[in-house]
Amino acid sequence: MIIMVLDHTRDFMHLTSITQSPTDLATTTPMLFLTRWITHLCAPTFVFLSGTSAYISLKSKSNFSSSRKFLLTRGIWLIILEFTVVNFGLWFDIHFQNFLFDVIAAIGFGFNILSMLLKASLKTIGIIGLIIVCCHNIFPLIPFFAQDSLLKNILSPFFVPTVYPITSTVMFIIGYSPIPWLGVMLAGFAAGKLFELPITKRKNIFLRIGLAALALFISIRFINLYGDPVPWAKQKNDLYTFLSFINVTKYPPSLLFCLVTLGIMFLILSLLEGVKNKFTNIVETYGKVPLFYFIVHWYILHPIMFAMIFLQGYKSSDLVFGFNFGRPKEGSGVNLWIIYLIWICVVIILYPLCKWYSKYKENHKEKKWLRYL
Repeated sequence: MIIMVLDHTRDFMHLTSITQSPTDLATTTPMLFLTRWITHLCAPTFVFLSGTSAYISLKSKSNFSSSRKFLLTRGIWLIILEFTVVNFGLWFDIHFQNFLFDVIAAIGFGFNILSMLLKASLKTIGIIGLIIVCCHNIFPLIPFFAQDSLLKNILSPFFVPTVYPITSTVMFIIGYSPIPWLGVMLAGFAAGKLFELPITKRKNIFLRIGLAALALFISIRFINLYGDPVPWAKQKNDLYTFLSFINVTKYPPSLLFCLVTLGIMFLILSLLEGVKNKFTNIVETYGKVPLFYFIVHWYILHPIMFAMIFLQGYKSSDLVFGFNFGRPKEGSGVNLWIIYLIWICVVIILYPLCKWYSKYKENHKEKKWLRYL
């Protein structure tokens, strides 16, 4: 969650974030590339552990119908939040020219489907999840999907990013293709069983899973035939060749993307499970109120972005909404080192807010609506 804010700070305020991709090896720098790449860990971890949390919640309540109802209603609520509060926080556009199906809606969709699968065995759910993760990259390669057809138009949005013009000025954008992310969530739900093991045993299992996933990533990536739509290639020097090797596809999350990010996640879990100190106490404060944190950070970042724009001499008439987040078409922005300073400041600002809301939830457990935020 902390790293996620770095990515969004860069999106809003870096000099080149509007005009070029940070992972384009023809124009990026190693530091800019890695600033973007490290944030790849965020979404798969969110989605995977959302599935794990659903499993833990189901086991703790021992009430099948209540858990199914909660997953269904929470999923619908997340989708509504995505297209209202979250989308406005992202675009700050009162005209709502862009409706973006992003990570919150993808989690909501996953919860809805998971609620329908709860009667299936844990093994079945896990197998379905792994099949999706491993095989969804085949979809664009299937012959009758490769050609323009009604079936392709119906199914494509579930598997690959898609843009639908609603009017001449309003777009519906699927950024987080729901089926690939569903696979990650179902795998996370099945992995919830591991969290019931004694801590020493599960730390060891997490370590082995993480190392196996990274070894599989390296093996498949080296072969360069499957697992990601963009093959790696030799670059102008060894460093850029390495960046090409790890430059995997997030939209939709390829098999290799999932292997490297979730592999690292399992290593982090193995390393930090059971650790208690001042740092982990601070980090847990954010983790106790993840949705609150996610929503509020947009409404802190965006005003800071406008302050940056006006301090750089631009006027309100220069602002361009839609995909520009309200930034002028060109010229605005700050260097990468300033992005890091702003990121740290925003995370610090969020701490007392998250601490207050966490205590509020703890002291008002009778208010059931708090479970949805």
